[in-house]
Amino acid sequence: MFLGLCAIVLLAAVPLTGGSLSRLATLPVRGVTLLVAALALQVAVITVWPSMPHAFAVTGHLASYGMLAWVLWLNRRLPGMLLVAAGAGANAVTIAVNGGTLPASASALRAAGIHLRPGFDNSGVVAHPHLAWLGDIMVTPSWLPMRNMLSIGDLLLLLGAAVLVFASTRRTRSGADGERDSHRGPSLEQSRHARPAHQPIGGRAGA
Repeated sequence: MFLGLCAIVLLAAVPLTGGSLSRLATLPVRGVTLLVAALALQVAVITVWPSMPHAFAVTGHLASYGMLAWVLWLNRRLPGMLLVAAGAGANAVTIAVNGGTLPASASALRAAGIHLRPGFDNSGVVAHPHLAWLGDIMVTPSWLPMRNMLSIGDLLLLLGAAVLVFASTRRTRSGADGERDSHRGPSLEQSRHARPAHQPIGGRAGA
């Protein structure tokens, strides 16, 4: 939920900082259907049916990251995608080596006020965590709504999303200059060297 709130804040900041949301809508994003399916699978595993058999939950969770990886590859040339891929990759690898769960520190859980529930948790305390420093070890400030835990991968995801949004919603200076130049008439230098249409190629008109 916190990452979703950050996405809303990023979009709201675009017009406030001189950008245009209409440019974001024209991004050539590929694999949108697969992206929606991956997010839906995560919601099903984590929220809708957390009591499903553990093996199915782990498989679905990891499969959703595999689908997201393919979407990121398809859109690798978009600004910020390398940061997004690094963040998603850090989370995915840590989840994979910890049996499908992103390890969270007990202190971060207490500070965020999160109580683990029965069933599958995408983030929780792991008995003997691997790559624990890539898990949910940070907590959002208490003055922010929807207080939650964060990993290094989450921070990279947010940074990549910010680069994508702000780089895509602004016209570059060269593009703006080119558009202004297209509305101007021929330059003084071009006018000076322009040859009248009635003058023959040989130079002066006949004597």
